[in-house]
Amino acid sequence: MNEEIENLLHREGMTLATIKKRGMAFFIDEMLLSLLLILALGNSFFEAKTVEEMILLTNTFVLEYMAIKIIYQAFFIMQYGATLGKIAMKIRVIEIKTLQTPNVVVALNRAFVRVVSEMLFYLGFLWGFLDPSRQTWHDKSAKTLVINA
Repeated sequence: MNEEIENLLHREGMTLATIKKRGMAFFIDEMLLSLLLILALGNSFFEAKTVEEMILLTNTFVLEYMAIKIIYQAFFIMQYGATLGKIAMKIRVIEIKTLQTPNVVVALNRAFVRVVSEMLFYLGFLWGFLDPSRQTWHDKSAKTLVINA
């Protein structure tokens, strides 16, 4: 881990969130957003007779779904420092420079790069496994860390 970050966290009595906690938070958020998509599509989704029809229907709304993900991530990170999944897992996002909840620009940056990382086969998330500070691409871009709350 970057020695500066390590010293900063130690001085403030903060610890990095584990990959397991971050993974569970991701799972919770994805399930909530998927449920929201299914509810938004309503009858159209339930009237689909085959898996192919369901896939076609969801692909029709992929841009709207990405926008929902960006808004969800940015709003909750900016407002609470954590999404609902992170709140459930007792972890939160902080800016490295201020050690505070990210502002709107940082939260939007983080949310946008997160969606891009998802589109690129989750490579940015894989990066987080290999990074000593557990920073994914969206954390590096926004200069944030995910810590235990």
